[in-house]
Order: sequence, then structure tokens, then C-alpha cells
Amino acid sequence: MSTPEHSADPTSTDAWASMRRTTQARIGLGRAGNSLPSRRVLEFQAAHAAARDAVHQPLDAATITDTLADLGLGTPVTVTSRAADRGQYLRRPDLGRVPEDLSQLTESGAEVGIVIADGLSPRAVVDHGHGLVTALLDAFDGRYSIAPPVIATQARVALGDHIGQALGVTTLIVIIGERPGLSVADSLGIYLTHLPRPGRTDADRNCISNIHPPDGLHYDIAAQITAALVDGARKLGRSGVALKDTTRQAELENLDGADELTIDS
Repeated sequence: MSTPEHSADPTSTDAWASMRRTTQARIGLGRAGNSLPSRRVLEFQAAHAAARDAVHQPLDAATITDTLADLGLGTPVTVTSRAADRGQYLRRPDLGRVPEDLSQLTESGAEVGIVIADGLSPRAVVDHGHGLVTALLDAFDGRYSIAPPVIATQARVALGDHIGQALGVTTLIVIIGERPGLSVADSLGIYLTHLPRPGRTDADRNCISNIHPPDGLHYDIAAQITAALVDGARKLGRSGVALKDTTRQAELENLDGADELTIDS
């Protein structure tokens, strides 16, 4: 979507300015002849470079271990997938779904396991991992026993199924860096799987995405939804398509015509 570039008239106003404050999308970019203004082209190139950097930046597992040390969950264990390096991880998604070695993991006897995985944006884990795990612990409020966290590198979501089985947890939460876009390069996602084991599919999981305050979902809201899903999964005995997020149901019921709405997620 484009509009004429701003006039040289100092009294002219940018009609898109107020709307830009409500979205990270590129709107009202302007026009310089038959092309975009140079400033907009440079902004696009900078965003593209940030997204590429976020994908290729390796996760500093030692730093993540240090940042989690004050949460009282025990010493994190670091594992990796069969992808040998970042290049192979990007070319071979299948290798990111299976572990190289999980011999350092033992039965935890815990109800909930937490995996912090680099995914496609290790930067997101560095920026938001500690804050999100802290919010999760607050939302659980001591209701569940939690295994020492596992840090997974070169990891896809399904790697968590192997880790959850090795830990012997009832419910597994995978916190993972989401694929960067041209407006957001540091977004986290949460994938929840009840009774994790190899062979689980996306239909067996619940996903909470776009976690990157202040512009995306806040840690506290993501944690509240996750806690409600854990509660629901334990009652239902499964997760995925059969498990719905009802945390916003009360808000919807207060809307006019709420009796005509259905809660799908």
C-alpha cells in the first residue's frame, strides 16, 4: 500500500502516522516516482538483515543457563539435535526433530517439563526466555512439580517429545524462537504437549505464539493461557485439537451478542 511521499510544504501532515503507531506492518510507505522512497527501502533492508541475523545467530546456552539459575528449578541440562550446525539445521528440518544424545537426562518424577529451544530465532530466547519462564512459574503458583529445565540447540518443536519422554513428565512445555519476519525478529512461541512421546503430531499440541512484549503478547498473558491449558490437559487427559483455551471466555461473554459467539481457541 503506498501513498504520495510527503510534500515539501511544512504544513502538510502524514495521514498514516496515527495508524503506524498501532501496527508493525508497513503501511503508507509513500512513493518516489515509480519506486519507494529511499528511506523506506533502507528500512526494509535493515529489517531483512535483522531477520537473517536472528536465524543464523547461535544460541549461547551458557548464558541462558546463568539467567535461569535464580529461578530455583535446578541446574539446566543442555542437549542438541542431530543437526551438526546451523546450516544443516536450516536445510534438514528432520534432523532438528531428533536428539543426538539424551543420556544425560533422567526420570525427573516431575509433572511438568520446560524446554527452552533456539528454534529459528535464538535471539528471541535470549531476549525473552527468562521473563517468560518467570511468568510461567508465577502462573503455576506451585501447583505442579517442575523438572530442571532443558536447553535444546538446533531444535525443532518435535525434539521436545523425546526430551519429555526421557524426563518422564506428564506435560511438556517447549519455549522456542519463532521464524523471524520483516517486522518481528525476536518472537517466542510455546508448544504444549500432554503425555509427550516420539510420534506426536501438531494435532497433539497447543500453540501460543507472538510472545514479545511490548509489541506482542505479554509474558503474563501467555503464562496464564499456558497454565489454563496445563490444567485442562490434565483433566482431559490430552492436549491438541481437543483442548481449547477458555481464558478469554469471560471477556467474550461481556460483549454484546456474546450468546451468538463460539469459543474456538
